[in-house]
Amino acid sequence: MILWLSAIALLVVITALSMALLRRRRRTGLGLLLGANAALAFAGVVALVAALHPGAAAAVATSTTTAASASATPSASWAALLGAAIAVAGSSIGAAIAVAYTGSAALAAMSERPEMFGRSMVIVGLAEGIAIYGLIIAIILIGNA
Repeated sequence: MILWLSAIALLVVITALSMALLRRRRRTGLGLLLGANAALAFAGVVALVAALHPGAAAAVATSTTTAASASATPSASWAALLGAAIAVAGSSIGAAIAVAYTGSAALAAMSERPEMFGRSMVIVGLAEGIAIYGLIIAIILIGNA
């Protein structure tokens, strides 16, 4: 745990340093920022592999004594949580993109005709619904885990 916290602190320092270098030495700052992003991506892949490793799940499942707790292996709950996270993240990103376009178009339409407020807010609300669909899927996945 301390290793992860120190790695996160190091990444924050490297990112802050690279942002400061971007103003003075663009090429050096960009290289440092890309290196920090690559290190973060590598750490994420390592954490994902460690979480979904089947050997660790089998060792935990054999140590349980009841049949009910043995049927719900940690790998199944990790997979459901990962799927829920992907569903929420993907739908939120999609909703953000949709609201960005529809919101700017709605503001442009309302600046010319203020009576279009109701119609434009309905369209923006429909774009927000995309995020709600992802949340519903995440609730279903977590409930079935």
